[in-house]
Amino acid sequence: MANFPQRRAGGRRRREGGSREEKEFQQKIIDIRRVTRVVAGGKRMRFRATVALGDGKGRVGIGIGKGLDVTTAVSKGSTRARKSLLNVPIVNETIPHEVRVKFGAAKVILKPAPKGSGVIAGGPIRSIVELAGIRNVVAKMLGSSNKVNNVYAVMEALRQLQTRDDLKRKLSA
Repeated sequence: MANFPQRRAGGRRRREGGSREEKEFQQKIIDIRRVTRVVAGGKRMRFRATVALGDGKGRVGIGIGKGLDVTTAVSKGSTRARKSLLNVPIVNETIPHEVRVKFGAAKVILKPAPKGSGVIAGGPIRSIVELAGIRNVVAKMLGSSNKVNNVYAVMEALRQLQTRDDLKRKLSA
Protein backbone atom coordinates (compact mmCIF):
# COMPACT_ATOMS: atom_id res chain seq x y z
CA MET A 1 0.00 0.00 0.00
CA ALA A 2 1.30 3.48 -0.93
CA ASN A 3 2.20 6.06 1.72
CA PHE A 4 -0.43 8.71 1.00
CA PRO A 5 -1.50 11.26 3.64
CA GLN A 6 -4.69 10.42 5.45
CA ARG A 7 -7.70 12.17 3.98
CA ARG A 8 -10.87 13.30 5.64
CA ALA A 9 -14.30 13.00 4.13
CA GLY A 10 -14.73 15.51 1.34
CA GLY A 11 -11.25 14.98 -0.03
CA ARG A 12 -9.56 17.86 1.80
CA ARG A 13 -6.28 17.40 3.62
CA ARG A 14 -5.97 18.45 7.22
CA ARG A 15 -3.64 21.34 7.84
CA GLU A 16 -0.73 20.53 10.07
CA GLY A 17 -0.67 23.15 12.83
CA GLY A 18 -1.85 26.77 12.54
CA SER A 19 -0.33 29.34 10.29
CA ARG A 20 2.41 31.52 11.78
CA GLU A 21 0.75 34.76 10.67
CA GLU A 22 -2.37 34.10 12.71
CA LYS A 23 -0.31 34.12 15.92
CA GLU A 24 1.93 36.96 14.80
CA PHE A 25 -0.81 39.56 14.27
CA GLN A 26 -3.58 40.79 16.53
CA GLN A 27 -6.87 41.68 14.90
CA LYS A 28 -9.49 44.22 15.95
CA ILE A 29 -12.83 44.80 14.29
CA ILE A 30 -13.30 48.55 14.12
CA ASP A 31 -16.70 48.73 12.46
CA ILE A 32 -19.41 46.38 11.20
CA ARG A 33 -22.27 47.76 9.12
CA ARG A 34 -25.21 46.24 7.33
CA VAL A 35 -25.36 47.73 3.86
CA THR A 36 -28.22 47.34 1.40
CA ARG A 37 -28.51 47.56 -2.34
CA VAL A 38 -31.86 48.03 -4.01
CA VAL A 39 -32.44 45.56 -6.83
CA ALA A 40 -35.48 44.50 -8.80
CA GLY A 41 -37.59 42.57 -6.32
CA GLY A 42 -36.38 44.23 -3.13
CA LYS A 43 -33.25 44.95 -1.17
CA ARG A 44 -30.09 42.88 -1.06
CA MET A 45 -28.41 42.87 2.35
CA ARG A 46 -24.66 42.55 2.87
CA PHE A 47 -22.21 43.29 5.65
CA ARG A 48 -19.18 45.57 5.61
CA ALA A 49 -16.41 45.04 8.16
CA THR A 50 -13.51 47.39 8.82
CA VAL A 51 -10.63 45.38 10.31
CA ALA A 52 -7.28 46.52 11.73
CA LEU A 53 -4.32 44.18 12.02
CA GLY A 54 -1.05 44.77 13.88
CA ASP A 55 1.89 43.02 15.50
CA GLY A 56 2.57 45.53 18.30
CA LYS A 57 6.10 46.09 16.95
CA GLY A 58 5.48 48.82 14.40
CA ARG A 59 3.51 47.05 11.67
CA VAL A 60 -0.17 47.84 11.18
CA GLY A 61 -2.69 47.54 8.35
CA ILE A 62 -6.37 48.11 7.71
CA GLY A 63 -8.82 46.44 5.38
CA ILE A 64 -12.47 46.64 4.46
CA GLY A 65 -14.33 43.50 3.45
CA LYS A 66 -17.89 42.91 2.31
CA GLY A 67 -19.79 39.65 2.40
CA LEU A 68 -23.16 38.02 2.74
CA ASP A 69 -22.48 37.31 6.41
CA VAL A 70 -20.28 38.91 9.06
CA THR A 71 -17.63 36.18 9.18
CA THR A 72 -16.86 36.35 5.45
CA ALA A 73 -16.73 40.16 5.63
CA VAL A 74 -14.28 40.01 8.56
CA SER A 75 -12.08 37.40 6.89
CA LYS A 76 -11.95 39.43 3.65
CA GLY A 77 -11.15 42.55 5.65
CA SER A 78 -8.30 40.85 7.52
CA THR A 79 -6.89 39.51 4.24
CA ARG A 80 -6.89 43.03 2.78
CA ALA A 81 -5.36 44.40 5.99
CA ARG A 82 -2.52 41.87 5.72
CA LYS A 83 -1.83 43.12 2.19
CA SER A 84 -1.73 46.78 3.26
CA LEU A 85 0.73 46.50 6.16
CA LEU A 86 2.65 49.65 7.01
CA ASN A 87 5.87 50.04 9.02
CA VAL A 88 5.46 52.77 11.64
CA PRO A 89 8.56 54.43 13.15
CA ILE A 90 8.43 54.29 16.94
CA VAL A 91 10.88 56.33 19.06
CA ASN A 92 10.84 55.84 22.85
CA GLU A 93 7.39 54.18 22.72
CA THR A 94 5.88 57.20 20.94
CA ILE A 95 5.82 58.77 17.48
CA PRO A 96 8.80 60.87 16.29
CA HIS A 97 6.90 64.11 15.60
CA GLU A 98 3.47 65.74 15.38
CA VAL A 99 1.45 65.11 12.24
CA ARG A 100 -1.83 66.56 10.95
CA VAL A 101 -3.79 64.89 8.16
CA LYS A 102 -7.05 65.58 6.34
CA PHE A 103 -8.82 62.76 4.51
CA GLY A 104 -12.17 63.77 3.08
CA ALA A 105 -13.94 65.63 5.88
CA ALA A 106 -11.98 63.76 8.56
CA LYS A 107 -9.07 65.56 10.20
CA VAL A 108 -6.66 63.77 12.52
CA ILE A 109 -3.91 65.17 14.76
CA LEU A 110 -1.28 62.85 16.28
CA LYS A 111 1.21 64.22 18.83
CA PRO A 112 4.06 62.49 20.66
CA ALA A 113 3.60 62.13 24.41
CA PRO A 114 6.04 61.57 27.29
CA LYS A 115 6.51 58.11 28.81
CA GLY A 116 3.71 57.11 31.12
CA SER A 117 1.04 59.17 29.33
CA GLY A 118 -0.58 56.21 27.62
CA VAL A 119 -2.76 56.33 24.55
CA ILE A 120 -4.96 59.41 24.79
CA ALA A 121 -7.19 58.86 21.79
CA GLY A 122 -10.72 57.81 21.04
CA GLY A 123 -12.50 55.40 18.78
CA PRO A 124 -10.71 53.93 15.80
CA ILE A 125 -7.49 55.89 16.42
CA ARG A 126 -6.94 54.09 19.73
CA SER A 127 -7.35 50.65 18.13
CA ILE A 128 -4.91 51.34 15.29
CA VAL A 129 -2.28 53.02 17.47
CA GLU A 130 -2.35 50.20 20.05
CA LEU A 131 -2.06 47.54 17.33
CA ALA A 132 0.94 49.40 15.92
CA GLY A 133 2.67 49.19 19.30
CA ILE A 134 2.71 52.90 20.11
CA ARG A 135 2.38 53.18 23.91
CA ASN A 136 2.30 56.97 24.43
CA VAL A 137 0.48 59.31 22.06
CA VAL A 138 -2.10 62.10 22.10
CA ALA A 139 -4.59 62.10 19.23
CA LYS A 140 -7.66 64.05 18.21
CA MET A 141 -10.29 63.46 15.54
CA LEU A 142 -11.87 66.58 14.07
CA GLY A 143 -14.50 67.13 11.40
CA SER A 144 -16.06 63.78 10.61
CA SER A 145 -17.38 60.99 12.81
CA ASN A 146 -17.24 58.51 9.91
CA LYS A 147 -15.09 55.64 11.19
CA VAL A 148 -13.87 54.55 7.77
CA ASN A 149 -12.60 58.03 6.82
CA ASN A 150 -11.02 58.45 10.27
CA VAL A 151 -9.23 55.10 9.89
CA TYR A 152 -7.87 56.12 6.48
CA ALA A 153 -6.77 59.48 7.93
CA VAL A 154 -4.89 57.74 10.77
CA MET A 155 -3.15 55.40 8.34
CA GLU A 156 -2.12 58.36 6.18
CA ALA A 157 -0.81 60.14 9.29
CA LEU A 158 1.23 57.06 10.27
CA ARG A 159 2.53 56.83 6.68
CA GLN A 160 3.84 60.42 6.91
CA LEU A 161 5.90 59.78 10.06
CA GLN A 162 9.67 59.93 9.58
CA THR A 163 12.64 59.52 11.89
CA ARG A 164 15.77 61.67 11.78
CA ASP A 165 17.67 58.82 10.12
CA ASP A 166 15.05 58.69 7.32
CA LEU A 167 15.44 62.43 6.72
CA LYS A 168 19.26 62.18 6.69
CA ARG A 169 19.08 59.37 4.12
CA LYS A 170 16.74 61.40 1.89
CA LEU A 171 18.91 64.53 2.09
CA SER A 172 22.14 62.67 1.36
CA ALA A 173 20.70 60.81 -1.63
